[in-house]
Amino acid sequence: MRFESRADGFSGAESVTVDVNRMLVPKKVFFTAGAGSHEDELVSFELALRDAGIERFNLVPVSSIFPPQCEIIGIDDGLRELYPGQVVFCVMSRETSSEEGKKIYASVGAAIPEDSSLHGYLTEYHGEYTGEDVGRKAEESAAFMLETAFGIKPAKTFNVTKVAEVKDYTTVVAAAVFVF
Repeated sequence: MRFESRADGFSGAESVTVDVNRMLVPKKVFFTAGAGSHEDELVSFELALRDAGIERFNLVPVSSIFPPQCEIIGIDDGLRELYPGQVVFCVMSRETSSEEGKKIYASVGAAIPEDSSLHGYLTEYHGEYTGEDVGRKAEESAAFMLETAFGIKPAKTFNVTKVAEVKDYTTVVAAAVFVF
């Protein structure tokens, strides 16, 4: 869909055409993770978001596509571009438990193609932590999706993972946060 705007009657006015579909394709992404514990389940989630640095935003979960030509930036750079209360799209993995002593995890894995005109994949894994390399599992799943979609190996895979031992209610989150 294209939208055209013209300011007739103004000196030097130009016709501007905007590709509305491209407006909602993120240009940047950062990765973060956090954990929080509290006697209240909802508060434990809030504390996990605070630990991850993303509690100030209205987070909207989206599915697992790494956009073409999307730049990976650091969390500090990403947070500087966002405003409190802003609607922010993210791929989020989340796990909550109240089973004291149990370990839980949340992980987001990424597989990025060499050709930046192609999209990559993000996967979310979460559950009880048993000592296995859960971050690597998330990466391998993302790589599998890329390989089966395009018949290519990823140029880069990585993950962000948070593991925590449960006390009261404990929540762990891992997220790929998109910036436009």
